[in-house]
Amino acid sequence: MKFTTAAVLGVSIALSSAALAGTPEGVWQSRDGRLKVRLSNCGGKLCGRVVWLGEPTDPGTGRPKTDKHNPDPAKRSRPLIGLKVVQGMKRSGPNQWSGLIYNADDGHTYKAHFTVKDATTARLQGCVLEVLCKAHTWRRAN
Repeated sequence: MKFTTAAVLGVSIALSSAALAGTPEGVWQSRDGRLKVRLSNCGGKLCGRVVWLGEPTDPGTGRPKTDKHNPDPAKRSRPLIGLKVVQGMKRSGPNQWSGLIYNADDGHTYKAHFTVKDATTARLQGCVLEVLCKAHTWRRAN
């Protein structure tokens, strides 16, 4: 049986897209475009750090933005770029991970679920007491 180059290429693209759909590792941009987070495998769990901010400078101070809303005063001077915001997410289903996410906008940590929808789209859902939940679509960044 002979395969054309186009057929082999088509199958290769389909397989790599299917594999990538379930892969959370990489850089993701938030729905509002203000933040990019790099998700990585950290000992079999997902962790993530802020790698880019749309507005990296605090307009009030003229200096890089910090974790100023953190309830721990000792942590309020930490730079937001490089801050670990996704912590210990474990696989919880097909293309889904559950764990904790830190929101530097309010200084709180929430239970969260990250679901990879396809090669370029994911759904991030954060919950308070697993009752009040808010979901956002994130896109893979270049």
